[in-house]
Amino acid sequence: VQLVESGGGSVQAGGSLSLSCSMPNFSDNTSCMGWFRQAPGKEREGVAALHIRTSKTNYADSVKGRFTNSQDSAKNIVYLQMNSLNLEDTAMYYCAADPTCAKWWSPGQWPALRYRGQGTQVTVS
Repeated sequence: VQLVESGGGSVQAGGSLSLSCSMPNFSDNTSCMGWFRQAPGKEREGVAALHIRTSKTNYADSVKGRFTNSQDSAKNIVYLQMNSLNLEDTAMYYCAADPTCAKWWSPGQWPALRYRGQGTQVTVS
């Protein structure tokens, strides 16, 4: 199942954007839902991961206090609200789902994720 992101675009520094991603129906394979990003010339990195059963979300240090990962369980949609955007937030953003949130924080785990999106571009200028 290919996930589909939407909501990317261009914004000035200090502005906000909201991304959304349609997820499969909840199952053990989607216990963790969240977002990665890849900036030009850099490795893909975990941004936010929400564990559905505990409702706990972990964030990369670089986005804490600025980004919020949330879900609408009735619509199977995951959102990433991004505030106070800066130039370093420019990247392709990808949504993903997997049985475990540990993969968000271990390098090189993107290919092993159970569900992955194709990405949406966010450009901050």
